[in-house]
Amino acid sequence: MEVEIVKMTEELIDDIMIVENLSFSVPWSRNAFLEEIKNNKFAVYIAAKVGGRAVGYAGMWKVLDEAHITNIAVHPEFRNAGIGSLLMETLIDMAKKEGITSMTLEVRKGNINAQRLYFKYGFTVEGIRKGYYSDNGEDALILWKNDL
Repeated sequence: MEVEIVKMTEELIDDIMIVENLSFSVPWSRNAFLEEIKNNKFAVYIAAKVGGRAVGYAGMWKVLDEAHITNIAVHPEFRNAGIGSLLMETLIDMAKKEGITSMTLEVRKGNINAQRLYFKYGFTVEGIRKGYYSDNGEDALILWKNDL
């Protein structure tokens, strides 16, 4: 399976929305993605394409020398194939090239698969946001990677 990492564009939003809705209980809207890729000068969004369609994506906000990973998701049919790792590696490489020295994100306390991905790349738990997720009040783990 050949995976191509590209900049997220408006043409990919239909595919991205499929991934988003299959991946999250409180998905972002189409307009949220469009705002990010068109109007947020701090945002960087990439997509993983297989056979011409987007099957995964990731995004981050660059603020001074820090990056905040906003989201990362892979279509359920394409999980456990290394696409999440490829997206994470690409974000880290992009951040390094822009002088970013640390990265952060929030992840559901119960999302062990996502945590495994982040721990694989050197993220560590630095705190907890109690009741962070509005759908069920689940806590979020605050992860940081400080060695870019």
